[in-house]
Amino acid sequence: MDLKNKRKQIRWGWLAAMVVLLASCTISYKFNGASIDYTKTKTIQITPFPLRSAYVWAPMQSIFNNRLTDVFATQTRLIQVQRNGDLQIAGEITGYEQYNKAISADGMSSQVQLKMTVNVRFVNNKNHTQDFERQFSATAEYDATQQLNAVQEELVTQMVKDIVDQIFNATVANW
Repeated sequence: MDLKNKRKQIRWGWLAAMVVLLASCTISYKFNGASIDYTKTKTIQITPFPLRSAYVWAPMQSIFNNRLTDVFATQTRLIQVQRNGDLQIAGEITGYEQYNKAISADGMSSQVQLKMTVNVRFVNNKNHTQDFERQFSATAEYDATQQLNAVQEELVTQMVKDIVDQIFNATVANW
């Protein structure tokens, strides 16, 4: 075998080795933010949050509870159980208020801020150092020329999304 063919075989050998090496290496990314050790933590118990606010909008409770369970169902591999979960989330919707945010030149309100507050109790039965009780809140603004009932569903949905993201990050996104 001449030197030229030998070099060609070596190059093809290196190329084949690199292809095999690259094919056997995998990199895994998680874009949902959850950092859960699924070998230890397998279940989650989410108790429905009741309305405990002085001012309420009844659909807010189901919007919140559905969004909270949906986020954990779609962004984790945790099995939702009714009791004795490895992770337990419970609480109540404690605040739903509106405030005048800005005043126009004629002295009337021009912007109104809506605020939603939720109290959360989190228990991690696999690591109790992560247990907490904490309040989460979110706000949304609307023009005072609009009626609250015309924008309420959109604003509550927006605030619920924000609060549920905060709860998700505080409970299972430990980074």
